[in-house]
Amino acid sequence: MANEMFLKYGCNPNQKPSRIYMESGELPITVLNGKPGYINLMDAFNGWQLVRELKQATGMCAATSFKHVSPAGAAVGAPLSDTLKQIYFVDDLGELSPLASAYARARGADRMSSYGDFIALSDVCDVPTAKMIQREVSDGIIAPGYEPEALEILKSKRKGTYNIIQIDESYEPAPIERKQVFGVTFEQGRNDLKIDNALLENVVTDNQIIPDDKKRDLLISLITLKYTQSNSVCYVKDGQAIGIGAGQQSRIHCTRLAGNKADNWWLRQSPQVLGLQFVDDIRRADRDNAIDVYISDEYMDVLADGAWEQLFKVKPAVFTKEEKQAWLAKNTDVCLGSDAFFPFGDNIERAKKSGVAYIAQPGGSIRDDNVIETCNKYGIAMAFTGIRLFHH
Repeated sequence: MANEMFLKYGCNPNQKPSRIYMESGELPITVLNGKPGYINLMDAFNGWQLVRELKQATGMCAATSFKHVSPAGAAVGAPLSDTLKQIYFVDDLGELSPLASAYARARGADRMSSYGDFIALSDVCDVPTAKMIQREVSDGIIAPGYEPEALEILKSKRKGTYNIIQIDESYEPAPIERKQVFGVTFEQGRNDLKIDNALLENVVTDNQIIPDDKKRDLLISLITLKYTQSNSVCYVKDGQAIGIGAGQQSRIHCTRLAGNKADNWWLRQSPQVLGLQFVDDIRRADRDNAIDVYISDEYMDVLADGAWEQLFKVKPAVFTKEEKQAWLAKNTDVCLGSDAFFPFGDNIERAKKSGVAYIAQPGGSIRDDNVIETCNKYGIAMAFTGIRLFHH
């Protein structure tokens, strides 16, 4: 390991010179293959922190799929149902390891946003996970290690240029962090807040019951938000993020954006989508895009004469608004976290439409009473964590 690494350029090609370096000691990473760039490394370091904390909080291996310094998905290694294997397009891979299941979930929740992702794994990358990654479009990966065969599989990606980074899992950063904006240096204590069940003890609603598996999902939501550009909210179900709304100035826009993503994840499990018959030679990205358009209001873009024939063997029926609403009503027991307080009850109204039954948020709004009242109307259990999780 060295104490600096020179990069091709910074965020953009005109931003030269560029490097990462340590003021003292050596870099905690070794590049095993490829030439990671500035944004790749920002994704890698943020993603590694996320999966490391997910594993610490849940005791399960974890994976995340990062794009532009926010996660598109994050998950722990819970087993996949047959339906999830089908919508994540891993049903042909045989038995999956827990780590492979974690990445299938992290990548599969929002496949459109995960296209060209940077992957972070909490554990040594095994062969099943490497084989899954091999056929996806991805910029790179960071993990604490790689099985020899898995490393060779990954090295074959992108004509041998795939970015593979190994991180020293014992590395701990300095307690003070600094960055420059317009030549001015900002300094702050590192956000080393431990997110655990203690943050979920202050339940402020009439419904006081949050089952253990829902507490796990709320922790996944909060840890994901800790490394998501603010403002942000995160919907989680069964051990994985299913909708992340990042970087919006308005919190209700975050809640809507993430809720729409969660709705799309659920709609992809409907009989209408599972029954789509794609042409044999369709590319994975084209298939993902076709599904995304099919379940949207722009469905005629893929169903019009001259268009559907390029994608499907048989022309699909329109997935009607009424059919979508009926299917979405079946999604229940979803968990929701927010990086700052919900200012009004409209966030709860929108969250309820996506099946939310459990919420964790800091509290502290002058309209907390309105937010609590709205939760009580729907029997939602909500904990005030007292902790804000802004990330910039």
